[in-house]
Amino acid sequence: MSIIVSRATDELKGEINIAIEKAIESGQLQRAEIPHFSLEVPADHSHGDWACNVAMVCAKAFRTSPIKIAQAIEANINLSNTYIKKCEIAGPGFLNFFYNDKFYADILTDVHKLGADYGHSQFGNGEKIMVEFVSANPTGPMHMGNARGGALGDCLAAVLNAAGYKAWREFYVNDAGNQLEKFGLSLDIRYQQVILGDKAPELPEDSYHGEDITDFAKAYAEESGDKLINLSEQKRRKALIDFALPQNIAKMQADMARYNIEYDRWFFESELHNSGEVAEVLEILKSKGLTYELEDAIWYKATEFGSEKDEVLIRQNGNPTYFLVDIAYHKNKFDRGFSRLIDIWGADHHGHVARMKGAIEAIGENPKNFEVILMQLVRLVRAGEIVRMSKRTGKAVQLGDLLDEVSTDAARFFFNQREANTQMEFDLDLAVTEDAQNPVYYVQYAHARICSILKNLEADGIKPRECTTEELALLTALEEIELIRYISAYTGEIITAAKNLDPSRITKYVINVATLFHKFYNACRVKGEADSLVAARLYLCTATATVIKNVLTMFKINVPDSM
Repeated sequence: MSIIVSRATDELKGEINIAIEKAIESGQLQRAEIPHFSLEVPADHSHGDWACNVAMVCAKAFRTSPIKIAQAIEANINLSNTYIKKCEIAGPGFLNFFYNDKFYADILTDVHKLGADYGHSQFGNGEKIMVEFVSANPTGPMHMGNARGGALGDCLAAVLNAAGYKAWREFYVNDAGNQLEKFGLSLDIRYQQVILGDKAPELPEDSYHGEDITDFAKAYAEESGDKLINLSEQKRRKALIDFALPQNIAKMQADMARYNIEYDRWFFESELHNSGEVAEVLEILKSKGLTYELEDAIWYKATEFGSEKDEVLIRQNGNPTYFLVDIAYHKNKFDRGFSRLIDIWGADHHGHVARMKGAIEAIGENPKNFEVILMQLVRLVRAGEIVRMSKRTGKAVQLGDLLDEVSTDAARFFFNQREANTQMEFDLDLAVTEDAQNPVYYVQYAHARICSILKNLEADGIKPRECTTEELALLTALEEIELIRYISAYTGEIITAAKNLDPSRITKYVINVATLFHKFYNACRVKGEADSLVAARLYLCTATATVIKNVLTMFKINVPDSM
């Protein structure tokens, strides 16, 4: 909540408690401990700004009906020193409370005073949280799932920071292990096919068959010829990996930069092997009696931590499994001082969540401090049809292909319109449309419209200025009140989005801000009214522009002054 909203609710709860105590002292209610009660925002604002269930939850304690308790509270409550102007009893005993003019005035003043910091809070108390997202396989290009995960992860980290946490963005690069071995094998076979033609072996079914592998093999051959053919298989594959992998990683980093994502760290799996951290985790599990040997492999007793079956940690060939390395990576995160870990994974990894939580408990960390956001699939749509191939390349659509077709603004905004756990369609036609049907255009246009109002009035010698409480009290139209009330909710929305790990909540919020502003603009003239009303409405316009700008800036989306 904003400082003003928080103060309003704290004052109201205090006065409700005082009113109950007065009712007890006067004999209207019997002496009893007051149970916990809550304030909620009614869906219909004609029922007030806050609805309180205190009379309902007190009925058992006071051994009387909710309606009598509500009447006793209403008769004894003093709202003169609060942001509340009146109290009404509704239904079987709900208490509805309505803001006074000073509340609305103070909200607008607060927005102007805080500016770019409006909406921020210290709710998170500086807790260090790691958000690991995308972490795409470096052996291939980034796809639409990575595009969605990138927008979700980056915007989630931004929301957490605004809510007072210290969020760290990290990309985990699998530059070791089975995937890399498969990458090397695939490059090797394709290279041999380029050099030897029909005499080369066939590519195994479980290898990487993407065109990018063939492209790398051809590029190496064009640059260095057949010099690898007579080398050992190990040396040939290493040379090809050393050639191709840095290019893939550089492409990933370039795509992320183009997508306005800047990571605090690109963490390489090889660091875990080189530092001995993988071996260290294995020893920890051994020392706790959580491993055993079977058929020349080392197994982890995952069933002791809720899994359906035990897991291999060291294969028969002596190499660690991905699971063991993953445990070491998450231990590394905790060791770096992060108290909470948030991973964004594709929904196809849902079975890995429970076993990872169990492993975190096994190494002595609290599994509650490890959270996974499971992200559903994205379907690209054009003209109502599903799109699978890029218009530019004729290949499967990659992140880079998407950003060739639509703006980064549209991509980031669209991917944040739905909760991660819902499937979504990305409408390519809509994303490039410049009208109110395009949600990012709609929000940006609201900001540009406010800037246009300010420019037009400035041409007439009218500039925004500070307003008195009395002047702001002139904002009484329904459209004005609804807009201010919604602006007041921004800080609370950020806190709720941070709690729920759901940045889409803020995207929906700013769309609603734009909608309420357009309603206000159509209903209330800014120019041509009395000076005080013009000043008050300009004050509301600039406050609205601040909120829209704060959201878009937080999500690294452009904030145009004209469109």
